[in-house]
Amino acid sequence: METFRRLLPSASSLIIFEAAGRHQNFSRAAEELGMTQAAVSYAVRKLEDQLGVPLFHREHRSVELTDAGERFHVDVTVGLSRIQKSAEDIRMKGRESNVTLAASTAFGSMWMLPRLARLRADLPDIDLRIQTSVRDLDLDDEPIPLGVRGGDPANWPRYHSVMLAPEIVFPVASSSFVEKRGRPERPEDLLQLPLIHLEEPVRAACDWSEWFASAGVRYSAQPRRLAINDYVLVIQAVLAGEGVALGWQHLVEEQLRSGALVAVGSHVLDTNLAFHVVWPRSRELNAQARRVRDWLVEEGRRSHSKDELHLGST
Repeated sequence: METFRRLLPSASSLIIFEAAGRHQNFSRAAEELGMTQAAVSYAVRKLEDQLGVPLFHREHRSVELTDAGERFHVDVTVGLSRIQKSAEDIRMKGRESNVTLAASTAFGSMWMLPRLARLRADLPDIDLRIQTSVRDLDLDDEPIPLGVRGGDPANWPRYHSVMLAPEIVFPVASSSFVEKRGRPERPEDLLQLPLIHLEEPVRAACDWSEWFASAGVRYSAQPRRLAINDYVLVIQAVLAGEGVALGWQHLVEEQLRSGALVAVGSHVLDTNLAFHVVWPRSRELNAQARRVRDWLVEEGRRSHSKDELHLGST
């Protein structure tokens, strides 16, 4: 290796020589490499001095590889190609262990975070990255393999999808709020209580008007109301005892089981829509992303069956 270091000034000189020999032109090589023509010429000259032979015939406006230059260029090209291929393979293997999931902040914090320990236990060789956004990202334009979306898959023709959880909505309050104000049993009883509203900025979401209509109750907006555009903050306000909010079953399941939240009002709305794991039709999922997808779907099925039992006992 010490002999190699004495022979060649630097690895960059080989990259410059390869480009110059491929183009047979120092100016085009300089443009490709983002250098000046003078810098390319200097690097080639230094390499020639180090090797002790000319690598190019230099004419007034052109250069041409010498016989020694031709032979050396073939070997350098093969060597650099193998190094590049090896580096790309190593980088891809490193990336395969990382799987990114695009989702809302609510899904990331309320559905995924409570399950991360289980995911690590089940898939210990995978590093999951959760990328949250206020809107559904276009996975075709992003280097992201998986996403979670709510709605009708017919509206996403460019995506494969598998159901994660049905959209089931019902009012929730904190246990302390119920102790203080009593537990409303009928949907119309909620009209007398402070209602917390989710004002979803981009994604379509069920609201109080839709929920009351599905229960057959006439509803008019309260003159003074608390409206929040982030569902995580909506639930935080409920836990702080500020009022009653709509709870999405798959998101509030942990708080319901712990008793921090209580389902109230008796009426449950099944919108006949669902939340899905989605991935682009334009490219194949790698093995690790497929394992994460399957884990999410199975976890959703298991959670939904538990939630049905839980709601049935309320």
